[in-house]
Amino acid sequence: MPIYKAPLRDMRFVAFEVFKAEEVWAANPAFAEVDRDLVDAILEESARFNEEVIFPLNRSGDEEGCRVEGDTVRTPAGFREAFRQYAEGGWIGLGADVKYGGQGLPKMVTAMTDEILFGCNPSFALYPLLGIGAALAMSQHADEALNETYLPKIYSGEWSGTMCLTEPHAGTDLGIIRTRAEPQADNSYLITGTKIFITGGEHDLTDNIIHLVLAKLPGAPSGSKGISLFLVPKFLVNADGSLGERNAVHVGSIEHKMGIKASATCVMNFDGARGWLVGEPNEGLAAMFVMMNYERLSMGLQGLGASEVAYQNAAAYARDRLQGRSATGAQCPEKAADPLLVHPDIRRMLLTVRAHNEAARCFAMYVSQALDASKYGVSETDRQKGRDLVALLTPVAKAFLSDRGFDACVMAQQVLGGHGYIREWGMEQLVRDTRIAQIYEGTNGVQAMDLAGRKVVRNQGAYVRLYLEEVRSLLASLQSIPELSAFSHSLTEAVQCLEEATNLLLQQAAADAQAINAAAVDYLHLFGLVSYAHMWTMMARAAVSRRGTDAYYQHKLELGQYFMQRMLPEIDTRLAAIKSGPAAMMQFPAEYF
Repeated sequence: MPIYKAPLRDMRFVAFEVFKAEEVWAANPAFAEVDRDLVDAILEESARFNEEVIFPLNRSGDEEGCRVEGDTVRTPAGFREAFRQYAEGGWIGLGADVKYGGQGLPKMVTAMTDEILFGCNPSFALYPLLGIGAALAMSQHADEALNETYLPKIYSGEWSGTMCLTEPHAGTDLGIIRTRAEPQADNSYLITGTKIFITGGEHDLTDNIIHLVLAKLPGAPSGSKGISLFLVPKFLVNADGSLGERNAVHVGSIEHKMGIKASATCVMNFDGARGWLVGEPNEGLAAMFVMMNYERLSMGLQGLGASEVAYQNAAAYARDRLQGRSATGAQCPEKAADPLLVHPDIRRMLLTVRAHNEAARCFAMYVSQALDASKYGVSETDRQKGRDLVALLTPVAKAFLSDRGFDACVMAQQVLGGHGYIREWGMEQLVRDTRIAQIYEGTNGVQAMDLAGRKVVRNQGAYVRLYLEEVRSLLASLQSIPELSAFSHSLTEAVQCLEEATNLLLQQAAADAQAINAAAVDYLHLFGLVSYAHMWTMMARAAVSRRGTDAYYQHKLELGQYFMQRMLPEIDTRLAAIKSGPAAMMQFPAEYF
């Protein structure tokens, strides 16, 4: 059976020693009541609850899956009670506005609890996560009457939420959706259409489900500029807040999936269902992207949570499994063979996974800090900088962390050899469950195009220059720390590589319309690797002064060196691919395929 312990020591190091979270919160009136003692208590309880209650349901939920019964979907045994406990514990409203019953904690805190939850059970995590995202979009775009009616119930866990975008013929290209909204005399709308791949579209965990649905009004402009957002509840809500009659929205079926089988992924039919406009007409995507920025970080955290579990199980196996002898001679001559850990290739895999995990955790905190600044910054300058960094970094957080998280799960599975392919060890489920993080919430290829096209080329690299100002500020601080000269040298070269790639992308895009799409994935991975080098240098700066006090700090420095020496050089390959341009892939005629 798989094991998991929340990596609290590393989380605390990142939050309080690398990012100086207490100082950040003390300087912001929005977080005046947030301190180290409070966050430590939250992390301890999150670890305890998720390890004891949520993690044991991960495999059984995968084995049982969801099933349609009449007009509802039954979740696996134990999920309903676990969701009740999760809601009663206040976890759904942890980062929510206190005005609607939330606790108002920064994203820098909820990113850590989200990682723990995703590590323990990604299928379970999606049920509250979608409600949180829907509520976030509403809080910034819906009118106050809707928010007062729905948000407290979502944050309490009595109701849940969904995001209904995709249709059978329209995935990434939302401009061609067919779902329609007909205005009514009472300012409501009748919503008609079919949505697919709806996470938590129907289930038995809450009394009501609140759907946020993209649809088009009569006469709306064509394409994505004509999309509006509507709130469509499963049960209509009476004036006194009680539940009324069933709305005309029903589950058509559930998908039979590769992974996250305990998450109900539904086809939802809206047959003249009554809904209410969220935000302004034809501006639905703007409202939805409030939700998507947070969701995309969450998908990166899903990849990180899984790869942390994968590492812990692979490392435990490598310590215990006896197989072969060390190349330098028997290390355990009293035993029939040496542990797997004596073999360099086993160490390569484990160190690669762990180096990714610790960099990803730091990067998630970096993006979380930007998200907090974008919303709660003490000045408009701070908020704008936060918004610009969020725009640049969320596609990287989603795509790079989930790509590398999946790779890490496969690599950790490989450590177990044949046992990694067998169900009871849990590794094959990690691989299956994590694969979806590269696909939903915008495929990673789309994330790469968003980064390269909208976030780099469209503004001629302005966001990248803003980010690199922060990196150079870090490099300047290292001049007085000679012990970190190797980190400084590696990061400096990485920055130069990113600048070259960015300038090259801008030049290619000006000359060839295919260039952005052709270079996008390589550019995103190059950017991600440079960001990891940035994170490892930040962690090295925090660790170097304390390396003699605790082996943890010395090991942190050594793992950072491993990343710089063994993993960062991939940026050269990515740059070479970008330099080749689109011709190598576009020269083939369609008939070739």
